[in-house]
Amino acid sequence: MIKFRKAKAFHLRVGRTGEDAAVKLLAAKKMEILARNCKCAKGEIDIVARDGANLVFVEVKTRSIDTASRPSEGLLPKQRNRIFNAALKYLDDIENPSCIYRFDFVEVITKRLSIKCIAHWPEHFTGFDSWKKTR
Repeated sequence: MIKFRKAKAFHLRVGRTGEDAAVKLLAAKKMEILARNCKCAKGEIDIVARDGANLVFVEVKTRSIDTASRPSEGLLPKQRNRIFNAALKYLDDIENPSCIYRFDFVEVITKRLSIKCIAHWPEHFTGFDSWKKTR
């Protein structure tokens, strides 16, 4: 019999491990972390950071090395749209500053909660492209 509570708890630990690794990677790239796990009715943003004058909305996907698919395969157009809408809400909440913003992606592969591979793709997707595909 599968113990669902234990399985879910492990899934959450894997996700948290990936996000923590992503924060360290972005900080090492001299990006300032402004917020984590920003939730609103329209979606969630894993990490909000500043890279110089740019505001960066970062999606983090973490998978175990035992999983057949890559983490990047989990970023579907519907989720991109939710991230885009959450970013618009975040910008509205901070009174729409006139700044450039972009959407980055961090892919993390783990094995028993240790990081095996991590990759950062700046400007991985644009909000407008995501918005068009879901309409």
